[in-house]
Amino acid sequence: MLLSDKSIREAIAQKRIRVEPFEPSHIQPSSIDIRLDKKFLVFKHADHPYIDLRKSNDDLTTPIEITGDKPFILHPGEFVLGSTFETVTLPSDLAAMIEGKSSLGRLGILIHSTAGFISPGWSGKLTLEISNVAKLPVTLYYLMKIGQISFVQMTTAAERPYGSKDLGSKYYGSEGAVASKAYADFKTISKKVD
Repeated sequence: MLLSDKSIREAIAQKRIRVEPFEPSHIQPSSIDIRLDKKFLVFKHADHPYIDLRKSNDDLTTPIEITGDKPFILHPGEFVLGSTFETVTLPSDLAAMIEGKSSLGRLGILIHSTAGFISPGWSGKLTLEISNVAKLPVTLYYLMKIGQISFVQMTTAAERPYGSKDLGSKYYGSEGAVASKAYADFKTISKKVD
């Protein structure tokens, strides 16, 4: 069941959903608008011939921070990691979904490739997988509305919400854009195979 604006307000008042900082005017009929933070991870394409998913790729990106009213210019075909300005915390019985704003989608800006789902128990800023599929560069500004989060009531609370010690929650408590930790999945696979 998708939460309505009234249900979202109630869940925030009861502190079941936390969006910090919270702007009441950002509540839409079935979602909350979220804003773009000022830090990005930009891929260093020339430094790597390929990406090996079994190895840490911490050196694959360079951190960039925009200041003041200076925009981040996203070029056609470019893919960067950004994050939400807001920190989002969910209880164990609510999941959420993040989607881009339709006004940005109409300009060719996508904010996630596959990671649009937010697990119950999540807490942290959300990493955005931002790409420009248009033919012209687009300016992105600090604190601009970048997306919206909708909330789904689960049938029961999750037995192992995101952040549980035995779950291997790689991104729990994120404070900004976080590079891929896909290599950690291979460690789990090799332990099971041995």
